[in-house]
Amino acid sequence: MTVPRCLTIAGSDSGGGAGIQADLKAFAAAGCFGTSAVVALTAQNTIGVTAVQELPPGFVRAQLEAVFDDIGVDAAKTGMLFSRAVIDEVADLLNEHRVPLVVDPVMVASSGAKLLQDDAVDALVGRLFPLATVVTPNLLEAEALAGRDGTRRELAERIHELGAAAVIVTGGHGEEAIDHLFDGHSHVEIEIDRHDIPATHGAGCTHSATLAALLARRESLEDAARGAARTASEAVRNGLVEIGAGEGPVNVLA
Repeated sequence: MTVPRCLTIAGSDSGGGAGIQADLKAFAAAGCFGTSAVVALTAQNTIGVTAVQELPPGFVRAQLEAVFDDIGVDAAKTGMLFSRAVIDEVADLLNEHRVPLVVDPVMVASSGAKLLQDDAVDALVGRLFPLATVVTPNLLEAEALAGRDGTRRELAERIHELGAAAVIVTGGHGEEAIDHLFDGHSHVEIEIDRHDIPATHGAGCTHSATLAALLARRESLEDAARGAARTASEAVRNGLVEIGAGEGPVNVLA
């Protein structure tokens, strides 16, 4: 295959700014062919999430099998997974088909809506972290996963102890505009450009999807992390502030 193949396993955003929709745009922008397995539907726009409808776990597996059996996957990412049942099904399938995997532990939408059920957090950590090439929490997610506050360095080390091979605590939140990468051996700080633009919807999805795409293109983890940081920052800089009445979507295709 001359075109890298990337798979996103996540929720659908009816507003087009985050989730599956953001991932597929990021894959395309990185020169990859994108496929998807939808785990949940959201009624969502730039203002917030008003409803979530989970798909049957068996149907999620059927989507994954359809992609792996015919098209193939060079790298995958997970986003919103919502429930323990879905996580178990996804983990079973990915354990059978080991590929470079980015786990974006989406827990709460930027609007505050809960996107991961309380009893699913242990399954996310116990089932998916050991399969992941890298886990990409933002600062708030990292603190929730680590069970405490701390610097990005400290949080990355704690999440690595939970079973993740490598961790990037992203720099979109907090005072420091830095993505912190820890692979169990080395700490790497990646400075990012922040832009004071009210169009950040989908920035996290764009980052993790771009990271997966660059891994599919066989870049090293550090190079892929740097590329994902640049891409997400530029997507915000070119964000579509005129779309919707709330936080506009990023524009990775600019």
